[in-house]
Amino acid sequence: MSDIAIKVENLSKLYRLGEVGTGTMSQDLNRWWASVRGKEDPFATVGETNDRTSKGNSDFVWSLKDINFEVKKGEVLGIIGRNGAGKSTLLKILSKITAPTTGKIKVNGRIASLLEVGTGFHPELTGRENIFLNGAILGMTKTEIRSKFDEIVDFSGVERYIDTPVKRYSSGMYVRLAFAVSAFLEPEVLIVDEVLAVGDAEFQKKCLGRMKDVSVNDGRTVLFVSHNMAAIQKLCTSGLFLQNGTVLANEGIDPIVDMYLANNFYNGNSVILEPKTGQSASIIKVEIIDEDGESVYEIAIGKKWIVKLTFQVDKVIKGMVSSIGIVSPADISICTSWQEPMDFVPGVYCSEFKQNDVQFAAGKYRVFVALSIGGTQNIQFLEDVASFNIIPVIKSADATVVSYDASTGIVLNQLQMVTYPVC
Repeated sequence: MSDIAIKVENLSKLYRLGEVGTGTMSQDLNRWWASVRGKEDPFATVGETNDRTSKGNSDFVWSLKDINFEVKKGEVLGIIGRNGAGKSTLLKILSKITAPTTGKIKVNGRIASLLEVGTGFHPELTGRENIFLNGAILGMTKTEIRSKFDEIVDFSGVERYIDTPVKRYSSGMYVRLAFAVSAFLEPEVLIVDEVLAVGDAEFQKKCLGRMKDVSVNDGRTVLFVSHNMAAIQKLCTSGLFLQNGTVLANEGIDPIVDMYLANNFYNGNSVILEPKTGQSASIIKVEIIDEDGESVYEIAIGKKWIVKLTFQVDKVIKGMVSSIGIVSPADISICTSWQEPMDFVPGVYCSEFKQNDVQFAAGKYRVFVALSIGGTQNIQFLEDVASFNIIPVIKSADATVVSYDASTGIVLNQLQMVTYPVC
């Protein structure tokens, strides 16, 4: 295990639903007798998968079930999944905040975690005192902490308030100091949850840069949880995709992100909808077509495409706007287009949004559409209602494939270029 920072084997976590202490005497006696004999909890075997449904037959749910993975030293692992997938539970177990129901975890080195605002800070202590407290918890000496103190304060930007009790800090100040403490006190493993979303854009950028330095330059391991796929792809080298408390995939970060987006968003170039009763207007069809009017999903780089929006108007509407937006493979909204406000009488209408000279890089793009009054008062909004896939093309006779993916950039338009001798 010399090059392994974290090894997780058959990890599971079972939670009981409802109030604590509402079980029967028989259940409590059976649990006690099982523990005396060194046996598994007899009621743990009837737990249900954490699928977030409203009803179930059991009073127990598996937040995590049979999790297995390894993280090498210096690796940055992105942990992704929908809300309720088990990401935060996994990080709490790794951080020793809660214990697993079954399974083993082997960690090579000290762990520093930043999971929630204020985690690990004593509200009555000052920022200075909390820095030394956290360092002591990590097993560092006062001399080691003093050597990092100025860097921590400078990075966090709370120098003026360092001798003020942290209970008076804003949530942003709390997170800035907490991240700086975790990142600069040199743990072998740094765990960061979505808590960075509390900070402003400039600080988030600093944090991502610091996490990159920690892994690349210092050889330390980082576990990063986020719903921001652009940040995940930029920072992480590998990914762990959790779904309903189980590992769906564990591999390189790009295929993991592609799988996550494919699993969580509509995968199709056309959708037909029923008109909404009681609405003045309803979207009834969204379709991706080519220049010949044929429905398409895969589109070669350089080929034109059109988003066709069909809607039904049931009463006279003044100043209605139809609009669409395109979201990139990295989950970034890259463009929004809209029709000028128009007056409509009852009937069925089509709006076509034709691609201009801007060429998108290869990857899967998602479409959202909307009808609104004056562009501000929504009548109907549909997110991720259709998608299309831009694919590479054969550029030359020797069959060399030009594979511009989303990591190359979002658009492929060539700038005007000239080369000339200078001597």
